[in-house]
Amino acid sequence: MASTPTLSTATDYGTHDGVAPPQPVDAKALRRIVIASVAGNALEWYDFFLYGTAAALVFGELFFPPGSDPLVGTLAAFAGFAVGFAARPFGGILFGHIGDRYGRKGALVWTLSIMGVATFLIGLLPTYAQIGLWAPALLVLLRLLQGIASGGEWGGGVLMISESAPPEKRGYYASWSQLGVGGGFVLSSVAFFAVQALPKADFMSWGWRLPFLASILIFGVGVYIRSTLPESTEFAKAAAAGRKAHLPVLEVIRKHPKEILMAMGLRVAENGGSYIFLAFALVYAKFIGISNQIVLAGVMASMCVELAAMLLWGKLSDRIGRKPVYMIGALGLMVVAFPFFWLLDTRTPEWIWFAFLLANPLCHGAMIGTQPSLMGELFSTEVRYSGMALGHELASVFAGGLAPLVATALLSRYQSATPVAWMLVGMGAITVISLLFTHETARRKAR
Repeated sequence: MASTPTLSTATDYGTHDGVAPPQPVDAKALRRIVIASVAGNALEWYDFFLYGTAAALVFGELFFPPGSDPLVGTLAAFAGFAVGFAARPFGGILFGHIGDRYGRKGALVWTLSIMGVATFLIGLLPTYAQIGLWAPALLVLLRLLQGIASGGEWGGGVLMISESAPPEKRGYYASWSQLGVGGGFVLSSVAFFAVQALPKADFMSWGWRLPFLASILIFGVGVYIRSTLPESTEFAKAAAAGRKAHLPVLEVIRKHPKEILMAMGLRVAENGGSYIFLAFALVYAKFIGISNQIVLAGVMASMCVELAAMLLWGKLSDRIGRKPVYMIGALGLMVVAFPFFWLLDTRTPEWIWFAFLLANPLCHGAMIGTQPSLMGELFSTEVRYSGMALGHELASVFAGGLAPLVATALLSRYQSATPVAWMLVGMGAITVISLLFTHETARRKAR
């Protein structure tokens, strides 16, 4: 009977158990992997982010019982938003197992298929005025499916690139995977920005559905792109050497509990902060009388800048290490927390856009650009998909999933953004403390 491979701390990315590290793919093949992975990620996250924008703008009014306070309907819509995050760890466990046992590529085709179908069906849903309580129930069910799909997406999307990249440039190449996340948000924002140009009655009646219905085309393109990708180099090497965990989730919990906690702590400021700056900011702007168009323009502009910033932060992490770069983002979040809302309170478009430039490319960009390489290097190849998915998605339930809901509740209770700013400071502090207990994962040779 063959012995079970020993799992070990994974900063060497595939040099365990006497197996030689895989040779990086050639530049042309790596470029193809990067382009295809970014495109697939962008299409998947376009679907997932649509709900966040729609929850802030229309779902509260259309899918939940009407009330005297419009914030109550928005709270209900964000509760459905949080349900999607609650489902993400289950998706992480399911697709982490598939990805570690059978391959990264197959898992990613399934996540995109589930996401595309669920998003398309949201665009067909009747409203509360048409079918009553069935409307929010069906909306939440489809949001659950979105959450399961997204829970398995991020880790696999990262690994398709990072496990084929040269070690000394892993931070840079892995950061490309986040362009898909940022690109998906930009696409969803552009889609809603465009349909909001319709007369309000048309937008609320059928215009908001168009971005969701468009996902059926995205689904077909994305599945084709992903089905043509080769398997990641390191997974193929580990599989050929017989280095597969029988139950990857149980193995990673048993062998890497500290690393899972590290990944969760690193995620709090990045994920929680991003949904305050992106989803809750729309609610706060509406609360103080700022046009949605102004805020969406600021969000889109800052996210476009962040797409380039992610790559720069990832490249910098190859030079000075993952921890220093991530620390810049976490501390920056704490510093920017109060000024962000002060700038929104000016109600001046230029200052509002400046607030988003501070929050997204600077603070969030430093963390999310470094996160793929940092988290991936915490785990060994045979359980890396499961380990990344667990740490990433468990934290998302309490960070990104609850952040807009809690922030909206605080705004409703105190009629002020000050408690929300303090919440941002608290999330930043959690990540700073986690960083202090996280070892540097970038190789000394690479630095």
